[in-house]
Amino acid sequence: MTELPELSGKVAVVTGASRGIGYGVAEALVARGDRVAITGRNEDALKAAVESLGSERVIGIAGKAHDLAHQSEVVERTMAAFGRVDYLVNNAGTNPVFGPIADVDLDVARKVFETNVVSALGFAQKTWHAWQKDNGGAIVNIASVAGLSASPFIGAYGISKAAMINLTQQLAHEFAPGVRVNAIAPAVVKTKFAEALYEGREAEASAGYPLKRLGVPSDIGGAAAFLTSEQSDWITGQTLVVDGGIFLNAGMA
Repeated sequence: MTELPELSGKVAVVTGASRGIGYGVAEALVARGDRVAITGRNEDALKAAVESLGSERVIGIAGKAHDLAHQSEVVERTMAAFGRVDYLVNNAGTNPVFGPIADVDLDVARKVFETNVVSALGFAQKTWHAWQKDNGGAIVNIASVAGLSASPFIGAYGISKAAMINLTQQLAHEFAPGVRVNAIAPAVVKTKFAEALYEGREAEASAGYPLKRLGVPSDIGGAAAFLTSEQSDWITGQTLVVDGGIFLNAGMA
């Protein structure tokens, strides 16, 4: 397998990265030589993640993704610490509701969209104006296979991820040619965020996947590293499905 080139000197912001998919993405970017600013709500968890990733190359900024002041602080502190923001990975997300869409609390639905979609747009706007507009770069939005088709019991989440995929296309169109914007649509990845979907029944949950396993954060980290590398320089506006083949079964139904 061809190794990704080391991109020392490049800087990334990864939201929601104190654990799970975001941490896996940050880990992949640090491993190739990038400097990274990570965000998360829990300050203690964020500090632990920074120490684990390497405090000489990583900074952590605690806050809520949908908070406009937090978004500004993240970009300003990243620019102050590293002098640039080449890449943005919008990973922060929430899914506090499980059940039929007919019964979803509308205030909860608003929270889902605020965190999963509006915050991603906010971070994209701020990195664009701070650095990418004049210097180029790449944005990766972490969507979900739930945004590609109807998803029983997680409808609000799926709709928000469908919106994120459309946001990806819109940003790719408007930010071209200097900034490429793509999305990743994972299936179930083994994280605390998704554990309700597999906890205590992992063998059963993974049986339907052609590759016979659930995803792990490094699977998504590798995809994000590719989409922010020179090897993907002619790719923009796309959604890369990273799903262990589960959509193959949907197509054969």
